[in-house]
Amino acid sequence: MLEYNEILPKKVILIDGEPYEVLDAHVFRKQQRKPVNQTKLRHLITGRITEQAFHQAEKAEEADLSTKPVRYLYTNRGEWWFCADSNPADRFMLDTDLIGPAGQFLKPNSVVDALVFDEKIISIRMPIKVDLLVKEAPPAVRGNTAQGGTKEITLETGARLQAPLFINEGDVVRINTETASYVERADKQK
Repeated sequence: MLEYNEILPKKVILIDGEPYEVLDAHVFRKQQRKPVNQTKLRHLITGRITEQAFHQAEKAEEADLSTKPVRYLYTNRGEWWFCADSNPADRFMLDTDLIGPAGQFLKPNSVVDALVFDEKIISIRMPIKVDLLVKEAPPAVRGNTAQGGTKEITLETGARLQAPLFINEGDVVRINTETASYVERADKQK
């Protein structure tokens, strides 16, 4: 059980038997009253975001989540196919809603962590940064680069995003999967 002031960001708690991830928490006092922890919570199954206040006398149960490594195989018509990392014959399909927008950076045969709650996979935890090969990059054009010019590139997974003008085809770039943005150029492909 977590006290009201232990309900902090990145913790996963149970409310009415449902898992919620704490996105934001702020403990404050209103004048002479008792302290309150105002939180912003995201339901891990539906993705719905709610706000809830926890008073000093309230407690929350920490959710019993586990992770297991799974291997991404392929995507076909909105169905994302995975298998257990230790057993390739144990294949299963996950819905696009479960994968989220970070799925555009998944390469076939990459291993990611699956979050398991009550024997059921509820989400996929992508690494925060991934290295991907640039498949298409238009040539850099001269112009107003005082603010740092960018161009749209296409990655090996088919994802498109903005990158600096000096990125070329064949470069390996590091991508932040949480913000879907370019971070830096990694070493060139050999």
